[in-house]
Parts: sequence; structure tokens; C-alpha cells
Amino acid sequence: MLKRVVELNEQQVPELCELRDHAQKPYLRERAAAILKVGDGFSIYQVAQRGLLKRRKAETVADWINRYLDEGIPGLRIRKGRGRKPAFSPSRPGDGQAGSGLDAAPVAPQLRDPA
Repeated sequence: MLKRVVELNEQQVPELCELRDHAQKPYLRERAAAILKVGDGFSIYQVAQRGLLKRRKAETVADWINRYLDEGIPGLRIRKGRGRKPAFSPSRPGDGQAGSGLDAAPVAPQLRDPA
């Protein structure tokens, strides 16, 4: 695997350091740290295997770098539509879906007669 050289300019380094140290989302801090380490001369493989708190695939770290270089900080954010979709999503009352049962009044459970 060829070693990829990432050259960060004087504007990108402080931007990534700020994100690494102060981002609210942990995944943004991790991605910024990975890019900074590759920019410091570590290989993508080294960073992916030993440079982060959790091991990642080298392709994942390379994707983070590519997205950052193409789009900047917004490219590091998780995009809509990613991740597991809900197995069940109840419809809201009044949304026009017939048969959902949510518009009907709740039915009380039948209690046994103690006699």
C-alpha cells in the first residue's frame, strides 16, 4: 500500500485542532485527530490500526481524508440517510394512514371477576 502524503496548510491545521479539541460530537473529534496524524507523517494504516481509540479500516480513514479535502469540515459530518433504519416507526395521529389504530381510543384490559 502506497503511503499517502496529506499536506495541510496554515489554515487547516488550527481548524482541525479546534475541531479535535472542542467538537461536541465525539466522531468529529476522532476524524479530525486522524487527519492531523496523517498530516504529521503517519501512514493511513498506522493511524487506522493504532492511532485512534478504536481500530478502523484504512479505507475508512482514507474516506475521511478525501471528504475533508473535498468539502472541508462539513464533509466530516455524518450524512442524512446513514445508519440503520428503524424496524418500526409508528404513524402519528391524523396523518391520514388508515388502519394504523392510533386514531382509535385505547381499550382497557378485561379484568377477571374474583367471584
